[in-house]
Amino acid sequence: MNWVNAVVQGVFLGGLYALFACGLSLMFGVMRIINLAHGDLAILGTFLVWALVDRLGVSPWVALVPALPVMLGVGYLLQRTVLARSLRGGPLIPLLTTFGLAIVIQNALLRAFSPDVHSLGAQAGWISTASLPVTGQLSVPVFGLLVLAAAVLVLGGLHLVLRRTGFGREMRATAQDPDTAALVGIPASSVYARATAIAVATATLAGVFLAIRSTFDPSAGPTQLIFAFEAVVIGGLGSLWGTLAGGVVLGIAQTVGGTIDPQYSILAGHLVFLVILAGPRGRSVATRSAP
Repeated sequence: MNWVNAVVQGVFLGGLYALFACGLSLMFGVMRIINLAHGDLAILGTFLVWALVDRLGVSPWVALVPALPVMLGVGYLLQRTVLARSLRGGPLIPLLTTFGLAIVIQNALLRAFSPDVHSLGAQAGWISTASLPVTGQLSVPVFGLLVLAAAVLVLGGLHLVLRRTGFGREMRATAQDPDTAALVGIPASSVYARATAIAVATATLAGVFLAIRSTFDPSAGPTQLIFAFEAVVIGGLGSLWGTLAGGVVLGIAQTVGGTIDPQYSILAGHLVFLVILAGPRGRSVATRSAP
């Protein structure tokens, strides 16, 4: 039963990783860049929610209502001001730009909030601790179900937007050939800005779920970036449903590894990532990432 429980918990953990990876996958699929500040932007949004909870005394669910539009705006302005310039400099410049942005965000958060560890679990109410009994030895956490449902809804909703709406067609056209898309009246800069806004908002949602599930601090961003990147690569760069599958595979690898030995939890996920990267998936990643 321990193994069944490990797999179930891994699926729920994978939902969280998929949410973190969603924006990373979207930005790569549309703009062909890997945003190294993605994890730190998620933590920035999480601190915004934490500050609202701390100052106003509301629950994290209420604080998310104003925080998500704010982070949408942050993502939009970020692309319009910083990333738009870097995209004109070739494939290496956006990496360096987002790396520098990650350092700036981390240091700003350290200065504003100190290195203290925070959590939103207590403020989230009963949902953070409630569970549904399945058998005498297996129970399903309600919060895990919520995270997984949110991941499916967000990724599924984005998939439908990309496939069924005019905005989605603009995104796909710009991703395939921005110059040709511009000739038919689709401004790449506007499409990129909206994609970045969505990516930052979904990262904020994932960061809040992380804060309810465990703890966070100003330096938590790079760790979440690594997990998100691994989920994206495992599932396939630019594929939203693949991102969900990749997150679940990574989550199961970590929980099963932790069942064998707690010290193997993170290592098991990295090993699965390396095995997949060494196979045909790795060659596909190298091909798609090449300028």
